[in-house]
Amino acid sequence: MMLAAHGFVWNFDPILLHWGWLTVRYYGLIFAITLLIGYALWRRQMLRGGYSPAVADGLLMWAVMAIIVGARLGHVIFYDPKMLIQDPLEVLKFWRGGLASHGALVGIVTALILYARHQKRPALEFMDRFAFSAAVGAAGIRLGNFFNSEIVGRVTNLPWAVTFQRYDADNGLPPTPRHPSQLYEFAIGLAVLGILILVDRRAGREKRPMGLMTGVFLTAYFIGRFSVEFVKAPQGIDNHWPLTMGQILSIPGLLAGLMLLIWVARHPNPAPPLPPAEVPATSNKEAAGNSGRKRRRRRRGL
Repeated sequence: MMLAAHGFVWNFDPILLHWGWLTVRYYGLIFAITLLIGYALWRRQMLRGGYSPAVADGLLMWAVMAIIVGARLGHVIFYDPKMLIQDPLEVLKFWRGGLASHGALVGIVTALILYARHQKRPALEFMDRFAFSAAVGAAGIRLGNFFNSEIVGRVTNLPWAVTFQRYDADNGLPPTPRHPSQLYEFAIGLAVLGILILVDRRAGREKRPMGLMTGVFLTAYFIGRFSVEFVKAPQGIDNHWPLTMGQILSIPGLLAGLMLLIWVARHPNPAPPLPPAEVPATSNKEAAGNSGRKRRRRRRGL
């Protein structure tokens, strides 16, 4: 990144490693790291709730496939439908970028509902436990977009504007300073994670009403997502529309979050306890170790 008249010039090579047939992109690396962090948060939430490691780990493949398929199909359907006709094989190359957060959300919600049904537990409980991971995922994907010089912002002369040379060159445009909207959304994801941690503490963690964390995530994230669209370059629909595609797709998520919070206020019930047969048995030594870990987790807030 170099200084320019307005802000900075970003001409970062998105390829980390190219060796024969193997090409590793920063986007793919960031995506993998994001999945690992999200998985660690989900696992911690599940173990904190008394679930066995096997139940916590059982969602992994469901979640990975649901996120990738949902995010990629969401991007293609809502933002680049011509890809299905012009180059269908390109749809499979998700590591090159082009993942829609709305599609990822639909995919992971579907996976959580199916997995909760498989475990005979309320779907809202599993969604609450996954909310922290969803916030991390929302942040990580946008950081990957920044390294890919895609999903750029509108033109601006603000001091922190970024000129995405690769984006402008690929689209036949002169070098133009723009809002780094990807970094705005990266910050939104981290802010939502912070809000979730604070709400979790105030609500008593395992005593929190079921659906609270999901409602907070949907409301906070889609307020931020709707707002940042005002400074993002339009995608997917005609520029003369009053709302961007991202804003149109954010409205259902925002309404769902608000309705869920209203429902939680009227029905502030925690998740039902696990049946005794499902609580993993531990030795006295393991129980003491788990107790110590739980105390440390409570101090950290997760």
